Amino acid sequence: MSLYKLDPAAIDWGGVKYHTLLSPEATGGAMSIVDSLSPVNSGPPRHVHEAEDETFVLMTGTCEFWLEGEQFTRSAGESVFIPRGREHTFRVIGDQPCRHLVILTPGGFEGFFAEMAVKQCRIPEDMPTIEEAATRFNMRFTGPPLGV
Repeated sequence: MSLYKLDPAAIDWGGVKYHTLLSPEATGGAMSIVDSLSPVNSGPPRHVHEAEDETFVLMTGTCEFWLEGEQFTRSAGESVFIPRGREHTFRVIGDQPCRHLVILTPGGFEGFFAEMAVKQCRIPEDMPTIEEAATRFNMRFTGPPLGV
């Protein structure tokens, strides 16, 4: 499989492709793993996950991360751990997409990506709908994406 092509079952939300590799149903809710392919300059608004720890394992590309005021860069072969309750965001930088695994403990948040893909919500145009869904998935937005 190409480093830039995800399984055909991958969902697409705003140009980011998501494929759940390990569901919370398979782990008794303990965790989930999502394979994500994000284009250059993509990244979410600043936010906080109230119920999940989030680990990024970068397989290709480079991301700029922001974690509670600290900004740093990680590239393929590196990882970042974001404890629950910590304000953070990231943005893909450089000249190639970033493929990364998102490991969520406990699992369940990956349902947010699926819901947003079905509704094809746009940021910032559809933020009220996105924020309502985020609340149901124990996430709150706290600021703009990096680069805005």
